[in-house]
Amino acid sequence: MGKTALVIGATGLVGEQLVLQLLDHPEFENVVVFGRRKLGVSHPKLEEKLIDFDRPESWNEWVKGDVAFSSLGTTIKTAKTKENQYRVDYTYQYEFAKAASGNEIPTYVLVSSLGADPKSSVFYSRMKGELDEAVAKLPFQKTVIVRPSILDGNRKEKRPAEKVSLAIMRFLSKIILKKYHPTPVDLLANSMIKLALDNASGLRIVEADQIF
Repeated sequence: MGKTALVIGATGLVGEQLVLQLLDHPEFENVVVFGRRKLGVSHPKLEEKLIDFDRPESWNEWVKGDVAFSSLGTTIKTAKTKENQYRVDYTYQYEFAKAASGNEIPTYVLVSSLGADPKSSVFYSRMKGELDEAVAKLPFQKTVIVRPSILDGNRKEKRPAEKVSLAIMRFLSKIILKKYHPTPVDLLANSMIKLALDNASGLRIVEADQIF
């Protein structure tokens, strides 16, 4: 019998690619996506659950399966305030992880960020580090935390600053900063699935250069 994968953040750059690869993967029989809106994708393996992330008590009993993937996230530009961004990037993801742990899902895969550090003076890096630390304490059989560099893929929304950053990072990574090479989202999604399915257990933190 095939495995059931659960995904939050499926409408984002990483999540969209992840769902497509999961739907095409022979080891996964069901792919259950939790989100606020429909993906606009039809597939016999796909099940969508529209939820209110602010009310975990209304959906936590649905978080049941074999592997849970979290690629949820927003930007300060979209969120408007640090408080709103923290609620999406930390609280929503932690509540989902806690529900998955409570329902005894054995494997959890979290997309974090290069430089994540709970002691960082940079808000984004600190927030990501705090989430990594909190999720790592939950009693999963396997916890995988991947920390990609700047993401390289085709976004639906325009981010001019990100395009400039990508060009700079591509250039610099060829010379001195190989660790900071932009991470292609298709490679990242593929790595997440492989890490979820291998025979390892316990906590594994995968830094950006290891994704390659």
